[in-house]
Amino acid sequence: MTDVVTEKPRRGRPPVSDEQRQRQRLDISRHAVRLFAGQGVAATSGEQIAQAAGVSERTFWRYFPHKESCVEPLLTKMVDAFCAVLHDWPRELELIDHLREAYSPLLDAATDEDIEAVLAVVRLTHGERALRAAYLMLRERAEDALGEVLAQRAGLARDAIEVRVQAAAMSAVLKIATDDVATAAADGVTRETLDGHREQIAAALRGLSRML
Repeated sequence: MTDVVTEKPRRGRPPVSDEQRQRQRLDISRHAVRLFAGQGVAATSGEQIAQAAGVSERTFWRYFPHKESCVEPLLTKMVDAFCAVLHDWPRELELIDHLREAYSPLLDAATDEDIEAVLAVVRLTHGERALRAAYLMLRERAEDALGEVLAQRAGLARDAIEVRVQAAAMSAVLKIATDDVATAAADGVTRETLDGHREQIAAALRGLSRML
């Protein structure tokens, strides 16, 4: 007669999936931005952010190496929105016309609160060097994505100087326009503000393409 081996039930919490981890990081980011905007970055501690988000400090520091990096999940949503629109750029359309039709500062599924939070982060970066560094680093991702698309359409290498110059110039247009819309939305985000942001980018890119 053979002995029947039964598995012992696992103890502790089940493992967290990547999707759950990303959602939790984004939620912490939202709480961090509210605290940063309300009392300043210097006056906000990691402990306060963790408490506001309902997570332990251990979890907080596992997700973020320093408190300023809390803004990255929200800023990443903005960069990803631009990259997604860019990769869907139809060949029969000019980039300007495509952005005018399809671009939004965030993905369509974003809430108004997330749009306001992202623009609040952009405003904060004007006076907070650590936040500005995180913002500009993520902007480089958008520039890389733009370079890939431009290289494919022109049949050039990604590291060709023509591609790099155009990608850098277009990325600068997007950064400046985002700074402007963040300032314009300081008292609240409206549809007119976002529509004006889209038109501003389209007009600036049209002028840039003529110069190039």
